[in-house]
Amino acid sequence: MSEPDTGAENLRLIRDSAAAIAPRSGDFRRIRALRFTSLGFDRAVWNEICAMGWVGLSLPEEKGGAGLGMVEYCALAEELGAGLVPEPLIPVVLAARFLPEPWLADQLAGKRLVLPAWQEKPGALFAPFATSFADGAVSGRKVFVPMANAADAFVVAAEGGLALVPADGEGVSLVTSPTQDGGHFATVTFEDSPAIPLAGDFAPALEAAALASSAYLLGLMDRVFALTLDYLRTREQFGRKIGGFQALQHRCADLKILLELTRASVASAAMMFDTSNEADARAGAVSRAKARASDAALRMTREAIQLHGGIAYTDEFDIGLFLRKAMVIAAMFGTSAWHRARYAALAPESEE
Repeated sequence: MSEPDTGAENLRLIRDSAAAIAPRSGDFRRIRALRFTSLGFDRAVWNEICAMGWVGLSLPEEKGGAGLGMVEYCALAEELGAGLVPEPLIPVVLAARFLPEPWLADQLAGKRLVLPAWQEKPGALFAPFATSFADGAVSGRKVFVPMANAADAFVVAAEGGLALVPADGEGVSLVTSPTQDGGHFATVTFEDSPAIPLAGDFAPALEAAALASSAYLLGLMDRVFALTLDYLRTREQFGRKIGGFQALQHRCADLKILLELTRASVASAAMMFDTSNEADARAGAVSRAKARASDAALRMTREAIQLHGGIAYTDEFDIGLFLRKAMVIAAMFGTSAWHRARYAALAPESEE
């Protein structure tokens, strides 16, 4: 009797557990109800996510996590993307990597929610920090902090190191702006705000978040493509199912190729992340996946709108939710332009 494939079993279990939150056959009434609310997501669902151990999926076991790799994390992110899940798992996982006890235990249990505040320049994954951390206090400004209204604290990346700053701490202020998908970003200002120093290397955590976002976009693409095919098979025009029109079949074939190339790129990067110790090789693979996933998701969702015809331009029709979500996630953790430029700088000559 052959031994079971532990990796394949892990992936199956992860995808099955995700169905409790984001079933592939589910509707989007929950997603619609949460759009443009104060938090932008459901605290009860977030507690369920924490209870299933997703926040600690890739954390070492000695820190209370499951000790799984990037392949498993991407499988989970893909399922969440297929369901347009608004709960901020990827940013929370990023912040959790640096939390001390008891903050980490509370983060894993859903008792507190800590988010990363790192970005100062639009579009870039890495940029010099103008924010400073010195003498136990943080001063500066961070932009595009996702779902910040729900934060109990922020992991702040600054000149001088990482710092943990309570959201209700002295000198902390937020200005929020709604995003296309119904969530929000915040500009967070710190004015000599008391902070706890944190240890750790922020770069690998950002790379992991960028790759997980690529997987989220892949899941989004997969679901919107399936919904579009279903529509083409049922919608009739001139007495025929429109899926039988050759011009539309050709467009769908192109989109299928786009989907599978993105899937291969994300899978390759996740495997590289788990098996390679070469920082440049991992960074190049992540940038290739994120650039491809961002551009492909935007093209896929725009094409899906057109293939659905005029009804797709109404807010009441669900297909538009995918385009709005793609517009937000595509720019998170580095735009496609930034990642293409980095990949070009890192790629071996044989791959150029």
